[in-house]
Amino acid sequence: MDFISSLFYFIIVIGVLVLIHEFGHFIAARISGMRTDVFSIGMGTRLFGWNRITGFTFGPMPRKKNEDGTDSEDEIDLNGHCDYRIAVFPIGGYVKIAGMVDESMDTDYVETEPQPWEFRSKNTFQKAFVISAGVIMNIILAYFIFSGIIFFKGESVASTTTVAYVQPKSIAAKAGILPGDKILSVNGNQVSDWNTLSEKMRLDDFGKDKLIKYERNGEKFETKADGEEIVKSMVNAQGNDYSIFGMTPDKLLTILTAVDKIQPAGKAGMKAGDTILSVDGEAINSFKEFQDILQANKSKPFVMSWKRDSKILSDTITTNSKGMIGVALNDLYTGKKATKEFGLGQSLTMGFSQTYRAMDLFVSSIAQIFKGNISVKKSLGGPIAIAVASSDQAKKGIVNFLNFMALLSISLALINIFPFPALDGGHLVFIIIEAVIRREVSVNVKMRIQQFGIIILLALMAFIVYNDISRYI
Repeated sequence: MDFISSLFYFIIVIGVLVLIHEFGHFIAARISGMRTDVFSIGMGTRLFGWNRITGFTFGPMPRKKNEDGTDSEDEIDLNGHCDYRIAVFPIGGYVKIAGMVDESMDTDYVETEPQPWEFRSKNTFQKAFVISAGVIMNIILAYFIFSGIIFFKGESVASTTTVAYVQPKSIAAKAGILPGDKILSVNGNQVSDWNTLSEKMRLDDFGKDKLIKYERNGEKFETKADGEEIVKSMVNAQGNDYSIFGMTPDKLLTILTAVDKIQPAGKAGMKAGDTILSVDGEAINSFKEFQDILQANKSKPFVMSWKRDSKILSDTITTNSKGMIGVALNDLYTGKKATKEFGLGQSLTMGFSQTYRAMDLFVSSIAQIFKGNISVKKSLGGPIAIAVASSDQAKKGIVNFLNFMALLSISLALINIFPFPALDGGHLVFIIIEAVIRREVSVNVKMRIQQFGIIILLALMAFIVYNDISRYI
């Protein structure tokens, strides 16, 4: 079931992002007077499609007929009409524009004079517009998703900055933060809720040290969190929404979301919906704290107390050799919450800021990879990683799922505009070169560079898929 769920959400995410990206190229080409021969969602063999000449058909495009009635090797002539198709591999898509060297490697047009409807007959601005349109559409999609979430959902924040738990050896612990401390500001920016604190710690000034001011027993102090350590921690993070580099807020309840009946917790009678109260008399302030206690004491018995409705229950439970008792956990914030609502104009403005921040974070992350602060293996994710993440975010709700799609759309846009052969950025480089030298680069040169780029990209994809397999399977 998990596999089907992951595949389903993967197809939705990739389908939407590819559709929007390719539609950008398609509509820009049409606006610029270029002929589009194919609009494909997916790569490889055509599964089915529609065009004005043959209508809806399954399988490859129908072939021209030879004089003896047999099929020829050439596809039927669509007389300038576009074939809208779904192809077998749901990992991308393309728009075949007449008179352009692209993924199809079609060079039949080389032997003829440039036609008014061809890519090669258009001016520099029109070519650049068509090539950049896919990237622009992905950024616009992310912008409207961010703005829509802000407008319709608002922002629900946990109105606390008081720390209840600090994980040993974490960034927060190294910075000297203790349970009971109240965070006042980060890099001079005041914080009054946990959401803002998380934003300032994780996203602002990415890769730089964080100056944290806090209050302890009525006195004010300041400390510093190492920026490079923060970057590394974000890559390896496996915490929850409330955990910020090893610290969690007060007023959290640790809730069991699932219990395996044949594991220690199930045998002790624990059920989904129960609230963990204490372990050996020590109060539990977050599920991260609960996990840390279990992991530090593998194969050992504990007296565990939990609450079910109004009843307080307890039993001695022994963790297994992995420090687990067979439960799935989540945190429930029970303190004061504030919901911020925003008008349309403010939502659109904030959507722009969020889009810019997502782009800046992506570029900064790439920079951190080149600096060696982020592992390439841990930071690169392919189809399996996207499928798993899509499913995970969908389980958390539509807002999380849409937010994930927006971030992925930004990533797709910025990767595509990278000046590398076979990517949109690679085509844009040729357009700029041709504008400077005032003549077209040889089709043979374009073909060789395009082939080189595709080979490198296929090799990179193979590495990413292997990385996915080693990580998830």
